[in-house]
This record gives sequence, structure tokens and C-alpha cells, in this order.
Amino acid sequence: MKIWKRLTLLCLALLMVATSGLLFGCNKKDYNKIELNEVTHSIFYAPLYVAINNGYFEDEDLTVTLTNGGGSNTSMSALLSGSADMILAGPETAVYTNQQGVANAPVVFGQLTQCDGSFIVSKETVEDFTLDDLVGETIIGGRAGGLPAMTLQYIIESQGYEIGTGADQINLRTDVAFDLTASVWENDSTVKYCTLFEPTATNIVNAVSGSEIVASLGELSGSIPYTCFIARENYIEDHSDVVEKFLTAVKRAYSYIVTNDSYAVAQALLPSFDGNTVEELQIAVEQYVAINAWSSNMIMSSQSFDNLMNVMLNAGVITEKSVFSEVVDNTYVENLLEENVA
Repeated sequence: MKIWKRLTLLCLALLMVATSGLLFGCNKKDYNKIELNEVTHSIFYAPLYVAINNGYFEDEDLTVTLTNGGGSNTSMSALLSGSADMILAGPETAVYTNQQGVANAPVVFGQLTQCDGSFIVSKETVEDFTLDDLVGETIIGGRAGGLPAMTLQYIIESQGYEIGTGADQINLRTDVAFDLTASVWENDSTVKYCTLFEPTATNIVNAVSGSEIVASLGELSGSIPYTCFIARENYIEDHSDVVEKFLTAVKRAYSYIVTNDSYAVAQALLPSFDGNTVEELQIAVEQYVAINAWSSNMIMSSQSFDNLMNVMLNAGVITEKSVFSEVVDNTYVENLLEENVA
């Protein structure tokens, strides 16, 4: 009797193994379906949306599902937890994880933007704005440790200004969540300035009487690797074909943007920005074209990476520089150059 019980249990165990194998086989992940978490939703990332709306990912047999992280830290958490295959976020997040010794580390495999894409918005008209106009005022610059706030801090301090609450200092607030900046700025009478990306900057200026965009931080900061595509090491190594097809579609979208007028680009972006008119999107596109916001080849250079390290060191969020080759893998974008992908 005991033998029969043992045989029965053994058969049940084997059946469970076989059944689970079938179930896992049926639920095997399709890696041509990419879960992409973006740090925020902005025209600053126009090549991504053009690739989606013009069907360039479909041409590569890829399906991209977008999720809005509302901040680089949230996007990185999505990547580390496995809820995202890739993220579009600031490269500083990859530096943080690299220095923390995270196994199967996140790696930058393509650079989308090459300067700060935010704009300084004022509650009132400022003629011929300079950083002098920030002295004695408060500006909301983003989350502490995030690249927007660190870049603004670097701009301010590198030009000889001090950050603080004194009458001769600039009060840089970094206590506001990235996606709450506009609402906090609008409702706090003590804050004259904030930094916003498009289309939020244009939307808030249209909504708040007397307000205006007074400066582009991209023009003030110069070249810096600002937003990148990031995935974990094993994903990149195991699915290199998917990575290359993804980058091919984005590169094609960039070519569309620089070879068409701003109205055509705005029309291509419209499906991704409900509530905005073509004319509003056109203005934002022209602003980003004017500051050469997007990387033409998606390669992060060691020099621009070093600029990022200097910004992070200046902010005090790291105490030493990371090794370029441990954070960035240009292999796949370099392959596109060799293949002369338009």
C-alpha cells in the first residue's frame, strides 16, 4: 500500500512538472514586445514618439508599450524589478546603480538627447533674462539627485553664483517631485521661477496669465548626455537583435525630424499628445531643434560622460567617477553607423 502511495505521489509530482512546463511554454515572453518606461512624457523625446506613430517599430516587427515613470528613480525601479525591459531616463541612474554594485547592472545602449531639455518659466515678463535675474529669487529645479536639478546647480555655480536663501543668493528648490513641479510653482506665490520640459512649459504659460518662457537650460548648459535608453546587461546580451531593431527605428525617426518641417513633425507627434494642438507642438519642436537637442548618432562620447561626472561630483551625489565602459555600451549604435542606417 505504501508503494502505491509513493507511486501515486510520484506520478502527481511528474504531472505537475509536465503541466507547469506546458504553462510556462505557453506564457513564454515575446521579446519583440518591449515594455518601455519613460522618465516623463515630453516632446523632448520626439524621435521615440515619431518612431511609434509613423510605424517604424512595426516595420522592425517590434511592439513598444510606454509607461510614464514620473522621475528617473521610479523608472530605474521599474527596470530593476523587471516590470520594464528598457527605460528612457537620465544616465545618472545607471551611474548610481553601477556605484552601488548592482548585479546584472543597467547599461546605457543609446543616447537620445544631448543637452538639458528644460526651460526656465517665469510668472512675469523678464526682459533679456540672465542668471542675475535669479538672484534673491526661488526656482524649482527638480528632484534632488536628478539630472535636471544637478545640471541647473552646475550652471549656477560654474558661473559664480551661490545657492542659498540669502538676498544675494539663488534659492534652488529640489524638494518637489518631478511631475509636480508645474502645479507647485503655479500655486506657491513665493516662487517666481521653475524649470519645465515641453509641452508642459507651453501649456503652463498658456494657462497662467503673465507667465513666459525666459531661457533654455540647454543653451546655458551646453553638451551633456541627458536622456538615454538603458537596459540590464543580460537583456542587451541575450536580445541584441531586439536592441538593434529598436535603435534602427529611433534613428529612422530622427532622420524624419531633421528632414521635414516642424509642422509635419508636429502632426506626427499629435497622437502622443492629447490636449495639444499641432501649433503648440510645432512651437516646441522648433525650440528643441534650435538647441540641437537630439543626438544624431545616439553615441555617448567619453567626453560627454565626463561632463556628466563633473555635474554629479559638483552636486555631491557621488565622490568618484565611474568607469565609462562599465556604464555605456556603444556597440549597437556603432553597428548602425557601419550599416549606414538613415
